[in-house]
Amino acid sequence: MSVQHETPAADPAGRVPGERHATGYDVATRERLAADAAEIMARYPQERSALLPMLHLVQSEDGYVSPRGIAFCAAQLGLTTAEVSAVATFYTQYKRHPNGTYTVGVCTNTLCAVMGGDAIWEELTEHLGVDHDETTEDGAITLERIECNAACDYAPVVMVNWEFFDDQTPESARDVVDRLREGVPVAPSRGAASVCTFREMSRVLAGFADGRADEGVGAGPATLRGTLLAKEKGWRAPDFPDVQHVEGQVSPSGGAPAGQAQAEDAKPAATGAGPTPAGQQPGADPKVGAEESSADRPATTPSDTSAEGQERRQRTDDAKES
Repeated sequence: MSVQHETPAADPAGRVPGERHATGYDVATRERLAADAAEIMARYPQERSALLPMLHLVQSEDGYVSPRGIAFCAAQLGLTTAEVSAVATFYTQYKRHPNGTYTVGVCTNTLCAVMGGDAIWEELTEHLGVDHDETTEDGAITLERIECNAACDYAPVVMVNWEFFDDQTPESARDVVDRLREGVPVAPSRGAASVCTFREMSRVLAGFADGRADEGVGAGPATLRGTLLAKEKGWRAPDFPDVQHVEGQVSPSGGAPAGQAQAEDAKPAATGAGPTPAGQQPGADPKVGAEESSADRPATTPSDTSAEGQERRQRTDDAKES
């Protein structure tokens, strides 16, 4: 079965050898994008904060962050194109050249690597004939080597347009990319019931829901195992030393009601003593672990006041000044 993907050469906004980029959007496209941009900007108290989702918006239109997309964002937000480009080149989710229909990211960070991620990467680069951030000739797959897919409990993990494919092998990963290139529906291990295109996902990342957020399972058995085991065994994390539970609420030790404790903490400290750290009574000596800079607090532990501790601190201060 032959499937026609959006090849970079066929994209009017793409980089075609020997030709120049399109420098602007037609009137209808610009009006549509401007309406979407206005909706994005309305979410933020400062309009320039809308830059990240707006870059996803123009990427959903052009298949990458194109020069005309950068110019559009700059004009909408009152920024220079240099300022927009500085952001677009910082984050790897923004592509500076035409992307394939599907971004396939292989995690090769420590855990995934030892569990087989390196073998998956080698298999796919050889099978597809492309390397990192390169796209297959049919425009279907852009392959990426990912530092972490944030799914270590299912290592090794491959992502397709940021949908999870867990517990992969070289063979299963090759099967996924082959089905994508053939146009056969592919379902991720968790989350949405199917994989959308790169442009469609970019629009979702711009903040426009596609109605699939509640499809499928979000956290699988491996993710929930610790929580379920703790509930089964009645385990809980220990409280901080100065905290106890009172009728289901947390309050400072000594049994003072939470509201009263908060009122005490809200009282100003002695003149010149500065703000009172959380969990410390006004006027009391600072406690180890209180919310203050350890560089500013007085020595309060044996290790701090010992000759060895003083010498270590002096060496640190000398190093800072050198």
